[in-house]
Amino acid sequence: MNGTQFNLPQNWAPTTIGQICTALQYGYTASASTEPCGPRFLRITDIQNGQVQWSSVPYCEIDDRQASKYELQTGDIVFARTGGTVGKSFLISSVPERAVFASYLIRLSAHSEINPKFLYYFFQSADYWEQIGLKKGGLQGNINATTLSSLELTVCPLSEQRRIVAKIDELFSELDAGIDNLKTARDQLCVYRQALLKNAFEGKLTTPWREKNADKLETVEHIFARIRTESEARYQAQWEDWKLAVEEWEAAGAVGKQPARPAKPSAALPIVDSAPAKLPCLPKGWAWTRLGFVAEISGGLTKNQKRNELPRRMKYLRVANVYSDQVKLNEVLEIGVTAEEARKTALEPGDLLIVEGNGSIEQIGRVAMWGGELPDCGHQNHLIRARVTTRSNPRFFLNFMLSPLGRKLIVKVASSTTGLHTLSTSKIFNLLVPVTTPTEEALVLTQIEEKLSNIDKLLEDIDEQTLRANLLRQAIFKKAFSGELVAQSPNDEPASAMLERIKAEKAGRQAKDYTNKREKAA
Repeated sequence: MNGTQFNLPQNWAPTTIGQICTALQYGYTASASTEPCGPRFLRITDIQNGQVQWSSVPYCEIDDRQASKYELQTGDIVFARTGGTVGKSFLISSVPERAVFASYLIRLSAHSEINPKFLYYFFQSADYWEQIGLKKGGLQGNINATTLSSLELTVCPLSEQRRIVAKIDELFSELDAGIDNLKTARDQLCVYRQALLKNAFEGKLTTPWREKNADKLETVEHIFARIRTESEARYQAQWEDWKLAVEEWEAAGAVGKQPARPAKPSAALPIVDSAPAKLPCLPKGWAWTRLGFVAEISGGLTKNQKRNELPRRMKYLRVANVYSDQVKLNEVLEIGVTAEEARKTALEPGDLLIVEGNGSIEQIGRVAMWGGELPDCGHQNHLIRARVTTRSNPRFFLNFMLSPLGRKLIVKVASSTTGLHTLSTSKIFNLLVPVTTPTEEALVLTQIEEKLSNIDKLLEDIDEQTLRANLLRQAIFKKAFSGELVAQSPNDEPASAMLERIKAEKAGRQAKDYTNKREKAA
């Protein structure tokens, strides 16, 4: 028997699910229909976040004899027996209209002396999940009626079951209110984060500084003259590196492709007029430009079978590694590359990685900054790299792309006449971004990072409190199913007497069913 069955109160007794249930039944196999062709047809997918929106549950065709066999009743408990929610249960607290349950669900009906909600709470406990994990080898695959029937638990008299359910309801009501408050606080912090970034890139965070230094602010012309000078200097350095690379390639016998010549900075005027582009007007000392004027934009490695034959291997990042302001390195794959590809796609600290496409418009253009966590790491072609070529801090552009206006501009360039949303190196090149002086940029970043640090600390506190609330929920279950949550009453009969009655009643029913079958056969 499981661990909760030691040192039990006098009136408690060990049992199994099969011994205290009148039925464990698989659901009906049919096609769901949006037309009212029969009763409602409850499926796994209709149970979301512990709730069922009955008005959106489909219907199914089923004859009356079959419908009576699968008809849901108040107090039934249904289980997901396969899929991503395998093992999760749902208590049918009400059935607004006639309904049956689908084949990927198992229905459990408790005996009349077992409170259905008492049983349902057991199915939320760690003890239940540990048993399911043990019997199923770690919750892989499906759950079946035999597994459910063999689960062990301890029960108390019906009157104490009711007291336990009432106490759990009371405690959980308080917990849920606390968790709701935490969720509200989290939502408010996320709103504040977006408001902070919005103000940052409208120049509002540094308004006092600009007022104090009005006579020292650079003009737009000065800003772009500086950008061009910095870009040209970087280009000259790359040109010298390229010439050395070509010499080494020639000395090695000119094997493979010649190193690619560096791209010359665009000769186009990098200033973007805010009015035609319908952009917010920026304060003095700020201007709009295109990302491609302040950063090199490049694609990555394309996967193909030929790469398996290349002897040189390189770690590379995929879309699965890049999230909003976060690079996850829990699974980094390797790919075959040439020496030139390794040089061309190798990431440097400060590189911005932008997700090219995604099924969700909310996720397209996810962006994060590479911190140099792994040496000699490249990126696949579905990640677009932006490498800042000026004195600007890459995090300035990262935060802009995370801001409400930045997200809006990313979605705008990703849109197409076909209705599909995708990005390309040319679209990222033309992405509009603000620029300002290095001094003001540094001040903006200091304020953003200071305030975001405070927000992150508060979010960590919220997560910690939410975790504690969930641990407390399990502690309540543990006390409930070990007889420690409510006081026992000397007037309650022992649970063993209740179990004997249930056993006798089930035996009598089985004998009657057997007799009826023999009479029908005769």
